[in-house]
Amino acid sequence: MTAPPLEGRPLWRDRRFVTYWSGESVSQFGDRVTELALPLIAVVSLHATPTQMGLLTAAVWAPNLVSLIVGAWADQQRLKRRLLIAADLLRALTLVSIPIAYFLGSLTLGHLFAVALISGFGQVLFQTAYQPFFVALVRRDQYVEANSLLSTTRSASFIAGPAVGGGLIQLLSGPVTLVVDALSFVMSALMISRVEVIEREVDTADTAPLMRRAVDGMRFVLRHPYLKASLGCATTVNFFSFMSGALLLLFASRALGLSAGLIGLAFGIGATGGLLGAFLASRVARWIGVGWTVVVGSVVFCAPTALVPLAHGPTWAKGAVLAIVEFLASLGIMCFDINLNSLQTAVTPGDMRSRVAGAFSTINYGIRPLGAITGGLLGQYVGVGPTMIIAAIGGSLGFLWLLPSPIPGVRTLDDLEPVRQ
Repeated sequence: MTAPPLEGRPLWRDRRFVTYWSGESVSQFGDRVTELALPLIAVVSLHATPTQMGLLTAAVWAPNLVSLIVGAWADQQRLKRRLLIAADLLRALTLVSIPIAYFLGSLTLGHLFAVALISGFGQVLFQTAYQPFFVALVRRDQYVEANSLLSTTRSASFIAGPAVGGGLIQLLSGPVTLVVDALSFVMSALMISRVEVIEREVDTADTAPLMRRAVDGMRFVLRHPYLKASLGCATTVNFFSFMSGALLLLFASRALGLSAGLIGLAFGIGATGGLLGAFLASRVARWIGVGWTVVVGSVVFCAPTALVPLAHGPTWAKGAVLAIVEFLASLGIMCFDINLNSLQTAVTPGDMRSRVAGAFSTINYGIRPLGAITGGLLGQYVGVGPTMIIAAIGGSLGFLWLLPSPIPGVRTLDDLEPVRQ
């Protein structure tokens, strides 16, 4: 096995990290294509209603409700790398079924829901195994640097992915473009298989039942002074952002009258904010502290959504508003995610990483289906525009969870240690 990277060596020069980073970057690009293609298939090809769009978005995230159980199981598996590979291959095989059904003339909304659920489970498996793999790949003092580099390419994928995806959808049709994401998962699995890490030994003496270990993980998160507050904030942000997110493409396509290509272009231009945010996240943290960067990032991510229903005028002006909103939101989420993820990694004990990730995701990501369904129902009966304004206001208030916690007082990760409850 390969030893951890040498002290002082930048991560972009570390072969193991670059190998993983390359595969993750390709996968992120493919994800952006699917995030645009899947809802557009539902809207354009299958004529989905706002409620059905909310249910489709909910199906993607519903598997997170079992993250707690999956995380408790994953903590007892020694080779987390194999779990990451299995998750990638599962998602690749699932996505390929859509173009096959399309060519056979049997594609339905039910099929899209099934694909969303299965690929969502693959994502749950990946994210619960990822944290232990991450800490085996990089040192503690490199957490922010590693998250910044990974977020930089993720942000770059939001620039190129939607623009290319929108063009491919118009040229080849939505179902065919999903082959791109399937191939990206295969590439990610191949790259991960080439990364050698020294994985943490599993405590074989821990014979507690699966549910007991799952409950221990949830109890730990809900009692931890940092994790509890960050969970409250992130869950609030996710609920309201998915209220608006479930309706954004529908509003842009139908209410604003934008084509798939123009929507992809607006998203691509707006995603430059994420690239800027990934670059600035660590620098802003050095200026105002890690904690306050998380606070500010949560507000900047949610508030701009209120501008979307105000878009009017010629097509180029409505596309510009969409791009500006995406720019500001992308900037905010990078400052929020990079610093919050690094803080959470720093305070979580090594033997509980998958359980904590699973417990966190069960609530934080598990709320997303509820947010999407709520957004769909409100969009159907109250109106899409008013629903997006409600979501912007509600999400912006998520920072209130952080103010009474120790998080705003955190300037750097140097003094943080895992906290046992």
